Amino acid sequence: MRLKPQQTGYVAGKVAIDLANAHFIKLLKGKDAVVEAVKKIIDENLEIEKALDEKVREIIDENYDEIEFQHADERQLFFMIKKKLAPEYGVIVNYDDRYNDLSHKILDELYENYLIEYEVNENQVKNVIFKAFKEFANSFDEIDDIVYNKIKNMEREVIPGTQDYELLYDRLYQEELIKRGML
Repeated sequence: MRLKPQQTGYVAGKVAIDLANAHFIKLLKGKDAVVEAVKKIIDENLEIEKALDEKVREIIDENYDEIEFQHADERQLFFMIKKKLAPEYGVIVNYDDRYNDLSHKILDELYENYLIEYEVNENQVKNVIFKAFKEFANSFDEIDDIVYNKIKNMEREVIPGTQDYELLYDRLYQEELIKRGML
């Protein structure tokens, strides 16, 4: 699952909650400080990926005539180019590897800035962070379906793409996250 910019706060919150609930980790400056630091790291990572995506789109646009002539699958071509350029941008395409890398960066940031303290193996703490990413990714589709069905079954029609739809979706999405203890 690819994170969207509006989801980084949710993931950061999930990481902070899981760290706070781990009996072997102490949050030194509170949950909000951890959320802010985690969100910043994830946002920076997404910005790098966004730059990579823009470069890939630029390459595809420059070669659009040839792509059309060859009847190439644009989505598959996009992914192939992205995979080829990813190391140049420092982007990890495999999501498990990416979550693992982000977990290390987050752990380093939190420890170096005295936001957390622990007396266990560093890998145990990193695994708490990694697991938070995986749980969010695994539950995203399920939550998305639940929210979509709630909106679809409402008495009043809410049109996808409108501001009302987006606000309603965000509110219902947050409610589902709260029910699951992820926010």
